[in-house]
Amino acid sequence: MGFQIGIKDIVDIFLVAVLLYQTFKLLKRTGGLNIFLGIMAFLICWFLVSYVFKMELLGGILDRVVSVGAFALIVLFQDEIRRFFTKIGSKQSWSSFNFLKRFMGNSAEKERVDFHLVQIVLACRNLAKTSTGGLIVITRTHDLEFYAQSGEQINATISSRLVENIFFKNSPLHDGAMIITKQTIKAAACILPVSKNQSIPKRMGLRHRAAVGITEHSDAIAIVISEETGHISWAINGQLTVNVKPEQLEHFLSEELAE
Repeated sequence: MGFQIGIKDIVDIFLVAVLLYQTFKLLKRTGGLNIFLGIMAFLICWFLVSYVFKMELLGGILDRVVSVGAFALIVLFQDEIRRFFTKIGSKQSWSSFNFLKRFMGNSAEKERVDFHLVQIVLACRNLAKTSTGGLIVITRTHDLEFYAQSGEQINATISSRLVENIFFKNSPLHDGAMIITKQTIKAAACILPVSKNQSIPKRMGLRHRAAVGITEHSDAIAIVISEETGHISWAINGQLTVNVKPEQLEHFLSEELAE
């Protein structure tokens, strides 16, 4: 019988290639690529020992290691696995439905959202001018209630002056993050998870790492104002974009938060 490849086999190979490529991209971004390459090298050695050279003793030992490999992978890549499923269930995964919502939405709601975005951007611009550090997290599908409970509950309407006063250097709430949910300042001085991504430049402080960290664990958007340089940055899906202008920030937020 000759070797035959059908359409199903081509689709199967294509899907596996896409899966491996996406895994490679994810691990390269999170700093786990070296671990992944080490695992692949181990699997190649196991295959050669067990199936090519047929070394029974060493092959038997490696077989036992491989048999518990699934549990080891879960332990090693638990953050990446969580991030993968978070991305699948995030708002961007259902962008076609969001388009229908925007198409069917009313103008009054859009104007209300735009007003609050302007207030956030205005506050960021003023904080940047005075080199006042700040970290603002805007929730989307995940409400981040767990992290909001770690700070002081505010539940106030968004205004640029309130945001600036909270991050004022002598304010008791200036440390930590502000969480904004449904056009409301939910809480301030919140504690966020810090990213372990090794690709983040060493010059970036804890605010930037916390911004990346919260966007790795959720679909939120994080805005950072650097206390050292006064530069504005944003983070989304674990990716950090630095030194942006207020106009760029407004356009970005309008695109990402449009409903």
